[in-house]
Amino acid sequence: MQNISQPAPNRTRWLTQETLVAWLFIIPSLLGVTVFVLVPTLRGFYLSFTDSDLINQASFIGLANYQRLIDDPQFWKSLAITSTYVLVNIPFQTVLALTLAMAMWRLTRSIVVRAIIFMPYLIPMLMVMLIWMTILHYDFGPVNGLLKLIGGPNARISFMGQELIIPTIAMINTWRYVGYTALLFFAGLQTIPLELYEAAEIDGASEWRIFRTITLPLLRPVTVFVLITSLVGSFQVYDSVAVATVPSGGPGDATRVIFWYIVNQAFVRFNMGYAAALAVALFIISMAIAWINMSYFRAGSSDLG
Repeated sequence: MQNISQPAPNRTRWLTQETLVAWLFIIPSLLGVTVFVLVPTLRGFYLSFTDSDLINQASFIGLANYQRLIDDPQFWKSLAITSTYVLVNIPFQTVLALTLAMAMWRLTRSIVVRAIIFMPYLIPMLMVMLIWMTILHYDFGPVNGLLKLIGGPNARISFMGQELIIPTIAMINTWRYVGYTALLFFAGLQTIPLELYEAAEIDGASEWRIFRTITLPLLRPVTVFVLITSLVGSFQVYDSVAVATVPSGGPGDATRVIFWYIVNQAFVRFNMGYAAALAVALFIISMAIAWINMSYFRAGSSDLG
């Protein structure tokens, strides 16, 4: 019988067509990232080495803005205020979100319950701040009204005063974002094999030991993602501060967070070059936070492997 060989498929053409289709899907997003992220970022780095004021022609001044940043007491104070906000917001939000996720996973997996928990995240920040500023108002807010009823006029608390405004804003942002974070943890919990819990229960492990030796280690990828996004986002807090306080960053200078300082320098004082240097410093801080978290939690490995 004559052996008739079949023509080999044109693999090069097949790969080319597949690559073309892939690029057709990638290019729109790539253009968006380039135009709206990469180009402004590179321009921001360049402006940090200039004396740009948004009006006159910018001149290259080298590292002068960074030297000014190091010697600027307001920068360090703004960084300290922002760090205070982060230290109040992130631990409480993460623990509360994990608790809510565990409660949903153990008690109910109802879509309605998840929707209710997620709902605050869908409310615009302006509305969130107006609602909570009304609830916590010193004179006619229901919280202080209740405190006044229980302990008299002196029992009222100035939540928006200089001493408590940063913790108050941190707690309000926790209320808004905790549902979103809880759903991330809930999704991570669903990826953990149930056989591990069954084996631990057969071995007589307590609930706390199961949580500590199984749940927490296997939630590590989700925890890394939550901590990085939450920490970076918290260092960039601005909208809630802008709504809750006066334009000067008051009361006093209690709410002059680092992002407020950048906006003030750029669009109030027109020191765009110096504002760009401040933004670069914030970028470096954010990158350092992300790297520390990824290194500490071993983000590149999985305990399920």
